[in-house]
Amino acid sequence: MTEVKTAEAPVTQRPWLVLAIMCVGFFMALLDGSIVNIAIPTLIDGLDASYDQVLWIIDGYMLVFSVLLITTGRLGDIYGYRRLFLIGITLFTVASALCGLSESPDWLLAARVLQGLGGALLFPQVISSILTIFPPQLRGRAFGLFGAIVGFAPIVGPVVGGFLLAHLSWRWIFFINVPIGIVTALLAVRYVPVMRPGRSNSLDLTGVALATAGLTGIVFGLIEGERYDWGTITGPISIASVIIAGVVLLVLFVLWQHRRKTDSLMPLALFNARNFSVGNGVGFIFQLGMIAIAFVLVLYLQTARGYSALETAAVMLPNAILTAVGSTYAGRLSDKFGGKYVLMAGLAMLTVGLLVLVAATDAHSDAWSLLPGLIIIGIASGATFAPLQQATMDGVNPQLAGAASGVSNTTRQVGGVLGTAVLGALLSARINADLPKEAQEQAAQLPSDLRDQFLAAADSAGNFSPPSVPSGLSVSEADLFRRLGDDAFATSFTHAMHVTFLVAAAVLIAATVLCGLFTTPPRAEPAQETAREEDNRSTPED
Repeated sequence: MTEVKTAEAPVTQRPWLVLAIMCVGFFMALLDGSIVNIAIPTLIDGLDASYDQVLWIIDGYMLVFSVLLITTGRLGDIYGYRRLFLIGITLFTVASALCGLSESPDWLLAARVLQGLGGALLFPQVISSILTIFPPQLRGRAFGLFGAIVGFAPIVGPVVGGFLLAHLSWRWIFFINVPIGIVTALLAVRYVPVMRPGRSNSLDLTGVALATAGLTGIVFGLIEGERYDWGTITGPISIASVIIAGVVLLVLFVLWQHRRKTDSLMPLALFNARNFSVGNGVGFIFQLGMIAIAFVLVLYLQTARGYSALETAAVMLPNAILTAVGSTYAGRLSDKFGGKYVLMAGLAMLTVGLLVLVAATDAHSDAWSLLPGLIIIGIASGATFAPLQQATMDGVNPQLAGAASGVSNTTRQVGGVLGTAVLGALLSARINADLPKEAQEQAAQLPSDLRDQFLAAADSAGNFSPPSVPSGLSVSEADLFRRLGDDAFATSFTHAMHVTFLVAAAVLIAATVLCGLFTTPPRAEPAQETAREEDNRSTPED
């Protein structure tokens, strides 16, 4: 049976229905990357878990999800996009049920790792399917829907999580996936066509081992670096040595791919397409700078301004909605004018939005002060995700769509993890540098016998928390101590946030400039399309 094909020889007359079904699974995978964050205190109490265990429950999912995308993307080329999607959604659904049934932190961690594997299996198949079922002139709109979910899911996750925690138990942040996953799998079996453009039935196992081990070292080091103070993990093993080992293994992976002429995990021919190479560079830099926006704003609202997790998510929700709406329009504009120009405009607007946030916020700002900057950033985000994906995949051979999807998404995931680590460290360093100075100024308002305690509390404060109030104070003294400590911390955090946003803006400017290297692929003539169609129909039978 010939499985088939490309959009020039459509495999379905209902591509939008197919994409909608696959996007439900994609949405669930992204949602679970953020929905658990809001349940940290609940999980600590409900499972008698330590803070480190809960962090691993969160990070374990992202680690597995990030490091397997290259492999699972290539598996889609080999065994078929629908097949891998169905395996992924089934595994994700079963793992979600196991998460909800967990009776211990170890049980939940194992189930989250399984969830990450399911998410990694289904995620690349969505992009690969877009290249397969949509003609070039509609791909921008299709990627618009993809971009809407990319921008919307991570922010709506805490909102959904907060609602479920308020009305049900923490288990329902996982159980909710089960009926949705079952329905999605059934609809996929019924409506998603068989798709497998690849010509190979073998998997580069050496490449899989090298890529997985290398990415694990890098991503683990970046995620866990701050927890180990970027120093020793155990014995002679340090964060630096783990990251360096990961880089060396990735270099060996690339050398192995160069040596392996056929059936490679990451065909280096992908990078012969200029737009694919440029798009990966832009995607990496974009995620490195973009990740700071939501990451820092959430910390600002919760730690410096005292908002609850649910209130914080509500403040960020309009931004997510604008991103989702903007992505759909950006996709259409990309079809009409080309993804390059829409993307450059979106990145430039993101930079402007960050500068507006810097100008509009101080230690006492409320949510309304953030609104103008968040509106600009929301619209700009909508003009980046879809055009970036479209511009990156322009010119990619559909037979390598899975491999290309895995590489591009891995690049962005690593960029995001690196951005979180670097910009998080910058934010922390600036707070630690400014807080003692701010505390010195605020201490003048305290009775002389409390000033030394106040300065000591400021010196020992955590990275993202105000000075703690010592015991033994009167009610009035404790209130004054707390108020002045909160003011010192809020001022320090705001200054650090401004520095971080300015650095992120510089990074986004670099991404905007790099977009100038994109080329506009020529439209294929009818004769060329016919020839391409015949070539793809020659795919060997399964």
